[in-house]
Amino acid sequence: MNAARLAAGTVAVGAAAVGYAVGIERRHWTLRTAELPVLAPGARPVKVLHVSDLHMMPGQKSKQHWVAALGELEPDLVVNTGDNLAHPQAVPYVLRALGPLLDRPGLFVFGSNDYYAPKPKNPARYLMPRGKKKRIHGKKLPWRDLRAAFIEHGWQDLTHARRTVQVAGQTVFAAGVDDPHLRRDRYGEIAGRPDENAAVRIGMTHSPEPRVLDPFADDGYDLVLAGHTHGGQLRIPGIGALVTNCELDRSRARGASRWGADMWLHVSAGLGTSPYAPARFACPPEASLLTLVPRGSSTRNRANQTPRQAPSDIR
Repeated sequence: MNAARLAAGTVAVGAAAVGYAVGIERRHWTLRTAELPVLAPGARPVKVLHVSDLHMMPGQKSKQHWVAALGELEPDLVVNTGDNLAHPQAVPYVLRALGPLLDRPGLFVFGSNDYYAPKPKNPARYLMPRGKKKRIHGKKLPWRDLRAAFIEHGWQDLTHARRTVQVAGQTVFAAGVDDPHLRRDRYGEIAGRPDENAAVRIGMTHSPEPRVLDPFADDGYDLVLAGHTHGGQLRIPGIGALVTNCELDRSRARGASRWGADMWLHVSAGLGTSPYAPARFACPPEASLLTLVPRGSSTRNRANQTPRQAPSDIR
């Protein structure tokens, strides 16, 4: 009887956890804030909104409304690190969500789910060594339409490009690569020292692969922004992420950390999931408002990372 009760209890707890992960937490939109000391001495603080992994579907109105409300934060710069799409007809809905933010200065790179639609996969594949996985692509997605719309609104494509942009009256140097998850990255096309006179030097990549992060650090970038990991998507309290779906170590699956002696890395846990794995646990969907401050600034916690609700608190 005790064994039967234990088994029944275990099943009930498991069912409750699944119900919470699928029905509640994956819609618990969260704004994470962090303060990073990456600017040149004497530079004025810069507010960067980091958005990633929307994985947008046409019917996701709650997500669209919440992301649109982020415009109330009035960021100085918006950085989008890819995986915007999860459906062939999702482009108008991504633009609807990002609409108020498209009026701000913006930079973007794309991820695998901008190029290809998701497909059903065995979840156990994520626990396999990456070298043993056979890559599975879905149908091609209209990434060119999304790119054209972003550029029409003034956002700049950083795919294998180096750019100098003016943000809040200061010079920001930025460069990015195509998605390393698809092995489309060609760092050699952007290699070299960034502008040493810029207030900050920012690198961008969808998947935070160490083979890309290392050359960014070697070239002298102050900060690299990435997505892709979903923060692990399913985290165990006290343990954290079980996987990152890339070569990045699990301790860096989300948030800010140091990479080498002089560079910071910020990995967004993202705002969506694959429609074939619509669950999050101990890892709510998020966007990040990063306040960049001068190096050596006296702050309470230089990598303070605090989840909070966005202005409109829309669910």
